[in-house]
Amino acid sequence: MAPTLTLKTGTSWPDAWRRSLAVAPEAFRDDRVLNLWNGAWQEDGRALPAVSPVDGSPIAGPPRLDATTAHRAVCAALDQHRSWRHLPLEERRARVAATLDALTEHRGLLALLLVWEIGKPWRLAQADVDRAIDGVRWYVDGVEPMLAGRSPLDGPVSNIASWNYPMSVLVHALLVQALAGNAVIAKTPTDGGVACLTLACALAAREGVPVTLVSGSGGELSQALVRAPEIGCVSFVGGRDTGAAVATAVADLGKRHVLEQEGLNTWGIWNYSDWDTLTAVIPKLFDYGKQRCTAYPRFVVQRHLFDAFLAAYLPAVRTLRVGHPLAVEQPDDPYPQLDFGPVINAAKAKELQDQVAEAIDRGAVPLHRATPDDARFLPGQDTSAYVQPVTLLNPPSSSPLHHAEPFGPVDTIVLVDTEAELLAAMNASNGALVATLSTDDRATYDRLAPQIRAFKVGHGAPRSRGDRDELFGGLGASWRGAFVGGDLLVRAVTRGPQGERLPGNFPEYQLLP
Repeated sequence: MAPTLTLKTGTSWPDAWRRSLAVAPEAFRDDRVLNLWNGAWQEDGRALPAVSPVDGSPIAGPPRLDATTAHRAVCAALDQHRSWRHLPLEERRARVAATLDALTEHRGLLALLLVWEIGKPWRLAQADVDRAIDGVRWYVDGVEPMLAGRSPLDGPVSNIASWNYPMSVLVHALLVQALAGNAVIAKTPTDGGVACLTLACALAAREGVPVTLVSGSGGELSQALVRAPEIGCVSFVGGRDTGAAVATAVADLGKRHVLEQEGLNTWGIWNYSDWDTLTAVIPKLFDYGKQRCTAYPRFVVQRHLFDAFLAAYLPAVRTLRVGHPLAVEQPDDPYPQLDFGPVINAAKAKELQDQVAEAIDRGAVPLHRATPDDARFLPGQDTSAYVQPVTLLNPPSSSPLHHAEPFGPVDTIVLVDTEAELLAAMNASNGALVATLSTDDRATYDRLAPQIRAFKVGHGAPRSRGDRDELFGGLGASWRGAFVGGDLLVRAVTRGPQGERLPGNFPEYQLLP
């Protein structure tokens, strides 16, 4: 009989909220967060109700601004930008470094907010915070040669990012952009992360970093955050539908842009025999329930290897640990070691479950379906945002699971007989961020990898977004605009010699680094 679980001491949402109020009273009010613009915390916007995906309990929602106020915030950010861009690099470096020290001091609270707001297990929430801090510190230590011969943009950088990596993607980008001489604007993701971002931005604002943080509907705020002439660059991370609208707007305006969009990242198996290595990596591919842009939800497997693949894959996927990220047997026990908790909300969970059921009705073969009995939950808790791991063979072409990224713990497998079929199946989404090909023969990898339409292709090992000097981008419809990572991130948000062509994927050209 499984033990009855309880919440770890000091980790409740009220505990996290009280600590946030104590650390940054200027940014939090009683039961809501504030917007940050014109260098001050503003009690404006209509605060929307929100619930935690962890257990459905109420948490702070985003204070949504209207379009008029958002444009005032952008104009104020331009004024900040005009002052900040002339500040000596050493002063900018000192202020960003002081921000990193403050983030380090409050690392545990930032991670706890991420657990409640977006459902990350403790290990992964801490990693998100640490990657932001360590990644920006790399730039603080080495940015000077990256800025040689370059100058800040004419206006602030506008950041619109998805909810899944508030620290290691969004806060990381904000601080590097500011280090390079730009004022920065961020829109809080609609689906989660507002309190974590508010705390992080409060710590940055205290050190004099020119950051603006606003909440609101993407459709309502796009005129200000994307199209406004004051904006010097638009940085977007999200889905293809929204990204396409942003891409159209920035292309029409000739505006600097970095648009990271989703793609179906695939893992190919061809003439392969190192099954122990594959078994070891499978659980890692489920980190955070595959809710990340570099997740691998599709395996493309050579048909005559399918039995060996299943013998390696199924034992690994059966070891996955799912549940409430803060549920322990004794109140003072260590945090539970989980692969993932909930997906971002109950609506997403239902969407995934409906897609799986529909795919099976239309002919997909369920190879693995975990049950909630295997998960770790508190007695009587709301579990509507949890999806147990599922693996389907041959999803029908009519299913979204056939051609799109599910953004949840759902794997699909496609069988192929020829190299041409392998490549076609691995390129099903017209471009991806990452891919991997597992094959014993290096010559086969060297011949096939260039034909896989992904920015990074691993040989038998997963690829990731990367940190520090590792470059990042996408091919096809998965990316628009300048590539980032290493010195390319700095180049993307600064001006170089006249006529410079940035490495990236633009309407008029594609230039790989």
